[in-house]
Amino acid sequence: MTREALLKLEKEELVDILLVLFAKVAELEARLNQNSKNSSNPPSSDKFGSAPKSLRKPSSKKVGGQKGHKGSGLRITQEPTSFEVHYPASCADCPRAETCISARNVHETRYSIDIVLETTTTAHQTLYGVCPKANEVIYGEFPCHITGTVQYGVGIEALAIALNSTGAVSINRTHEILSGVFNVPISTGTISNMVSECAKVLQPTVQKIKEAIIKEPVIHDDETGIRVEKKNFWAHVTSTSLLTYIAIHAKRGREAMEAIGILPYYCGTVVHDCFASYFTFDGVRHSLCNAHILRELTAVIENTGQQWAQELIKLLLEMKVHKEKLLAKGRQKASRQALDKYSKRYDELLAIALQENPVIPKEGKGKVKRGKTGALVDRLILRKDGFLLFFNDFSIPFDNNQAERDIRMFKVKQKVSGGFRTFQGAVNYSTIMSYIGTARKHGISAFIAIKDALLHNPFYGKFMSATE
Repeated sequence: MTREALLKLEKEELVDILLVLFAKVAELEARLNQNSKNSSNPPSSDKFGSAPKSLRKPSSKKVGGQKGHKGSGLRITQEPTSFEVHYPASCADCPRAETCISARNVHETRYSIDIVLETTTTAHQTLYGVCPKANEVIYGEFPCHITGTVQYGVGIEALAIALNSTGAVSINRTHEILSGVFNVPISTGTISNMVSECAKVLQPTVQKIKEAIIKEPVIHDDETGIRVEKKNFWAHVTSTSLLTYIAIHAKRGREAMEAIGILPYYCGTVVHDCFASYFTFDGVRHSLCNAHILRELTAVIENTGQQWAQELIKLLLEMKVHKEKLLAKGRQKASRQALDKYSKRYDELLAIALQENPVIPKEGKGKVKRGKTGALVDRLILRKDGFLLFFNDFSIPFDNNQAERDIRMFKVKQKVSGGFRTFQGAVNYSTIMSYIGTARKHGISAFIAIKDALLHNPFYGKFMSATE
């Protein structure tokens, strides 16, 4: 081999190495540029001081309440329980103040709403007597929630459980709050037992919620990683606008979904984030979250500058606005002309995307490495029907925000507590949050819902009749 041929070969090898390095640098830069607005990363992972680009566009409206908007400020919810009168300052040392100014001379009234922190003790007594009919001594019975000689009432129990669950307060801090504020000497072990007992009482109710979800025409599914016993586990949520069901499993994929027992028996539409395991269930219709796609398209714009991504964002948001306008007019579906127009524009943009991110055949065996942008293009082409289903069927939402909202408390809980020390603790939390999440969607506060459950009268809502 001549020297020139050798130099040419070395040059080609160096060019190949440089191309690989350039691709690696681009991939690493894309990772560094990831934040909660251009990926699926949670907001808690954003770097301090970073200002990720928002997907919202500025409107012509001024900041704050709009003209004609009726305020919803603090209102009086009950009649005043006490009164305080305030005399003029010049009357402070005057002995005739009460003679000159009558309490009926009210110039202006303002109200302050406060709470009284008071601990009460109730003595429950059962009575007995001789029944003339049965000719025997009969005894009264204690309520089902009174099980010990001396115990905490349902108010304290409900507050402790609400603080630990929906409040994301650790058991130690719950102990500090109850001991310091209410002067109740409640131990951390007792609080833990209260949470466990509440979860046990709620199991039949949560099972009803699960059975009701299976009968819903549209459900939202999502999953998030949690730490349990210093290991990686997954919290799986299935929900609707009125129902919430959360389960814990060591796996994320199909094995977990089968064990949870919703998707294997479901026949409606599942809204999800395009996780591959969902597509292994053939008996359901798949609707894909466009909020995820908007974030990924934003990343493509920031990392590559490819304009097709910007145009696709505009198209999806235009379809969303078009659907909202039709719904406001009472329309339940779009015209065939609109469907065809948007479908054609979608295909044209993806054709451009494929030209800018072509599939390069790989020599030998194995998959072709596409990178993040290429993989996104392939997904948008393959799953077109799922991404556009929200416009083809108006009963389908634009995104999967419902499931993300319902499972967000797990991330908050983990950030506060660092994780769950036991698997049973994680299961108890998911059971209580399933019940609380459903109750709150029906307008019942967490405290009242838990209190009712402790009195063995848990909130069932409309889903009760759906499963009978």
